[in-house]
Amino acid sequence: MKIAFGSDHAGIELKLFLMEHLKEQGFECVDYGNYDPNERGDNYPEPGRKVAEAIRAGEAERGVLVCGTGLGISLAANKVPGIRACVCSEPYTASMSVRHNNCQIVSMGARVVGRELAAMIVDTFFSSTFEGGRHAMRVDMISQIERDYGMEKA
Repeated sequence: MKIAFGSDHAGIELKLFLMEHLKEQGFECVDYGNYDPNERGDNYPEPGRKVAEAIRAGEAERGVLVCGTGLGISLAANKVPGIRACVCSEPYTASMSVRHNNCQIVSMGARVVGRELAAMIVDTFFSSTFEGGRHAMRVDMISQIERDYGMEKA
């Protein structure tokens, strides 16, 4: 599975740790920025958008985003039609985000979770599968909101 990664300056170290963690498990990891923790060149909306667009375009199957809290970068990703990004600070939400909401992106805060907890979150996220059924109907309802506002998935 190919995974797109993105972070702002605050999330670079955790992002790199998680990329290495998942590479050791056989995942292919692609970094969409930011690259230098001392440079504030990429604001969190930019890598959030890049990762979401990579998933939408089929360049990656899922994504991992990291900023200070995980919130801002996930908000940017969620603006891309067809994308569902969730902020997780523990494994249960990571599991449920996939099982019930079919999220493609997990986001977390480098200032909120430590390395070991972050590894548990991504392991849970990537080992979970969408349950479909009544949950598919609800995901379709979310997609309908996008269509109602003219944001159809291309």
